[in-house]
Amino acid sequence: MKIVVLDGYLVNFDHIPWRVAETFPDLVWYDETPPELVAERMREAGAVFANRALLGRETLEGSKNLRYIGVFGTGYNIVDLEAADRLGITVCNIPSYSTRAVAQSAAALMLAVANRVVAFDRFLKEGRWRAACDPGVTAIPTAELWGKTAGILGYGEIGRAFGEICRALGMRVLATRRTPGAEEGVEFVDLETLRRESDVLSIHCPLTDETRGMVNAAFLAGMKRGAILLNTARGAILDEQAVARALDSGQLSGAGLDVFAREPAGGDHPLVRHPNCVVTPHVSWAARETRARMLEAAADNFFSFLEGSPRNVVNHPQF
Repeated sequence: MKIVVLDGYLVNFDHIPWRVAETFPDLVWYDETPPELVAERMREAGAVFANRALLGRETLEGSKNLRYIGVFGTGYNIVDLEAADRLGITVCNIPSYSTRAVAQSAAALMLAVANRVVAFDRFLKEGRWRAACDPGVTAIPTAELWGKTAGILGYGEIGRAFGEICRALGMRVLATRRTPGAEEGVEFVDLETLRRESDVLSIHCPLTDETRGMVNAAFLAGMKRGAILLNTARGAILDEQAVARALDSGQLSGAGLDVFAREPAGGDHPLVRHPNCVVTPHVSWAARETRARMLEAAADNFFSFLEGSPRNVVNHPQF
């Protein structure tokens, strides 16, 4: 079986040992594959691993030998699942590998925004702190999170882990999810209540047709004035222009973002350049420990598939 990794650089740029590569020395590894070369590079493959490369209907139909797609990640919106079902291609993802890392990233963004870490860091490095009673220092407002309300939109494993951090900081935690239920330390509320009462709103839901662009101008107008918005899920959940306008008007006091609708997001992006927005380049999952966990799970998925008992299957292939 020909095995192809289409875009493995971000997953394993520092050469973590991987059982699949060790077991199949003929594996073809590409650090990155431009869109126009995806179909060509996977045409003869029986198994493909991808991180962000888009595997659409035409590409899958042209890969006559393909029987397995391993997604390097939890989200699997890069794959046309309907085509994979019809063509008998098993698609497996990796749930839970980045739970703690992404929750930690969301918390880091929240603290950076509330404490204006980037602004103060720049202030000092530019040599502008010249007096104890410096109006330049007091012009940068900070916020104490103790006693504030954290809202979690999408209470899966990452949302739950982020909620634990918020409670440790003395915050009240509200959450919304498709199947609400009782859980100690969390109040499950409807979306209207969540956005109205949250001082910090953190996005942890998947990108679907329903959630695409849901955080739009109307949504933001219904939030508490001066709230903080965090997104470590998928960039397209936000209407980014609307978020930029909300920051301009003060409807949002700040935002912390690790993801964008189009990536990489350039320096001309309205949120990347906004002074009240702390941004990172989609790295919440990228700690070495986290990626090692991902690679191990990807190997487990693949070997389970070869043994006839696939795990973490996200589609319904027709055999």
